[in-house]
Amino acid sequence: MNRSILVDMNEGEVVAKCLAAKVGVSAIERLPAGGVRLVCSSVAGAAKMRKAFKAHLIEGDVARTRHRPVTPLW
Repeated sequence: MNRSILVDMNEGEVVAKCLAAKVGVSAIERLPAGGVRLVCSSVAGAAKMRKAFKAHLIEGDVARTRHRPVTPLW
């Protein structure tokens, strides 16, 4: 099981639902095409949130933005 979940909702709604369910969030990032990638603190928390977001889950591969700057090759 994986701790990351792709959700077709805005960041605020996702965080609010995680807080209400008492599920810890390790990371959250916006996706360029819309939605967010949520990483829960535990596998059990991720399973709980998958059930909560069942109607809003994104299936398949999605494009993500780079978080860290690339070191130039000289």
